Amino acid sequence: MNTKIDENVMNKANIWLEGNYDEETKKTIKDLIENNPDEIIESFYRDLEFGTGGLRGIMGVGSNRMNKYTVGSATQGFSNYLRKNFPDLNQIKVAIAFDSRNNSKYFAQITADVFSANGIKVFLFENLKPTPELSFAIRHFGCQGGIVITASHNPKEYNGYKAYCDDGGQIISPHDKNIIEEVNNINDIDEVNFNGNPELIQILNDDFDKIYIENIKSLSLSPEIIAKQNDLNIVFTPIHGTGVKLVPEVLKEFGFKNVHTVEEQSEKFGNGDFPTVKSPNPEESAALHLAIEKAKNIGGELVMATDPDSDRVGIAVKNGDDFILLNGNQAATLLINYLLTKWNENGKLKGKEFIVKTIVTSELLIDLANKYSVKHYDVLTGFKYIADIIKRLEGKEDFIGGGEESYGYLVGDFVRDKDAVISCAMIAETAAWAKNNGIGMLDLLKEIYVEHGFYKEKLISVVRKGKSGAEEIQSIMAGFRNNPPKEMGGSKIITIKDYQKSQTIDLVNNTTTTIDLPKSNVLQFFTEDGSKVSVRPSGTEPKIKFYFGLKGTLKSIDEYDEINTELQSRIDNIVKELGL
Repeated sequence: MNTKIDENVMNKANIWLEGNYDEETKKTIKDLIENNPDEIIESFYRDLEFGTGGLRGIMGVGSNRMNKYTVGSATQGFSNYLRKNFPDLNQIKVAIAFDSRNNSKYFAQITADVFSANGIKVFLFENLKPTPELSFAIRHFGCQGGIVITASHNPKEYNGYKAYCDDGGQIISPHDKNIIEEVNNINDIDEVNFNGNPELIQILNDDFDKIYIENIKSLSLSPEIIAKQNDLNIVFTPIHGTGVKLVPEVLKEFGFKNVHTVEEQSEKFGNGDFPTVKSPNPEESAALHLAIEKAKNIGGELVMATDPDSDRVGIAVKNGDDFILLNGNQAATLLINYLLTKWNENGKLKGKEFIVKTIVTSELLIDLANKYSVKHYDVLTGFKYIADIIKRLEGKEDFIGGGEESYGYLVGDFVRDKDAVISCAMIAETAAWAKNNGIGMLDLLKEIYVEHGFYKEKLISVVRKGKSGAEEIQSIMAGFRNNPPKEMGGSKIITIKDYQKSQTIDLVNNTTTTIDLPKSNVLQFFTEDGSKVSVRPSGTEPKIKFYFGLKGTLKSIDEYDEINTELQSRIDNIVKELGL
């Protein structure tokens, strides 16, 4: 055995071997100690923690894995927190949903059992449901919290546990830290009550979908245009996930009559092995391959793909006889441009409306808001911060829409998380509106660039797995923070924003100002030529992400390819300088 198992790992493993854990779990741990020390280290070197998406990890035995006991401990901690936070309520309530991943339904039942064992009323979805429907259910039933079992778009080995507050938004500070504290206070698995109370568990069947769909229908801004363009040829794929039922139903309710699903990826109950893709991530072109091929064969005009829990959507649009995939910034641009235009045309702008984006999302959304004198807010990465802005402004200002570059968007405020079901409907409506005006989605995007400037963005994710990877990511961030580059792409850096220190450093005037946002391990570098580079570790995956944003001038649509190439070359030079 070449790998030495350190004392901390062995101590944790022995707690599981000696504690009240099932025999199969103990047998697996013993086998790993004897035959796979690397895996036992990865399984026990730390405890799973809440990140920007909650609890997420590889399924398996151990404190650093998703299993019955880590899920049970998290739920016991959440139960303890809810009972302390709502001491005067006669009945605390939570809602629970799950996606198509392996073990998702099992983990959802474990979660329901622990909550109900602690006297908490549970609304448990009977079948797999999109994450945003869980957010909607929390608000509909007046719950104090909620859980959805999902690892979003991660590979099949993963599962996760997203925790929600009473507003339907994901847990934010200080609630996340307080819940973790409650979980950490559980020193023995015997403190977790797994003995569920069936009388406190109410099963929600598919009838609840109708309430959700009716709310989504109310968002439509151009029903008369959809009536004219109801034959828009749409190809949709749920990528083996929860969008399989609701997205086609909502498109039908909106009035679209020519919707085609990718049969190989549309199982009724999903498929947690995701057999047709390497990764069920609509950010990756390979995940949309089957849908694009189908669109080519049947004359499709718009392709949409949702991830397993249907909170993110990727789209592809016509480019001559072919299709081009739009990134999250481009899709957000088209959607927000449509919303603002129609709100203005429909006389809905009264001076108190707003949009929200994250700090790493395209600055073009700000230009669009300014065109219509609509307020905009920048928040940290993570849709929970968009939900928090909506909550804080509720009753004072009206939310139009918002989004983040990682393919998550929201329209309306009855859901408080990114919603791919809503987004698919509204993106299809945007395409119908563009077609009714005699233009395709790609040319519409180019026209926006001509008016506001050509914004070119690129994301590079550097994967560093496991304990050593986490340490390397910390080292990379420390290097940028302690020894920041002087220039990027031949252009001098003039401003640095350090969100962990809550500081904006003006290198030209040698001044420092405070950033009025929660602390976060994010760095942004701004150059003289208008470039922006952001660096942040992912809160849910073993990655460090580099976001590149450049701006150029597009005088006419005909110059698109030339300016696109020029901006891409500038990005490539910066990437090379950083050694990525």
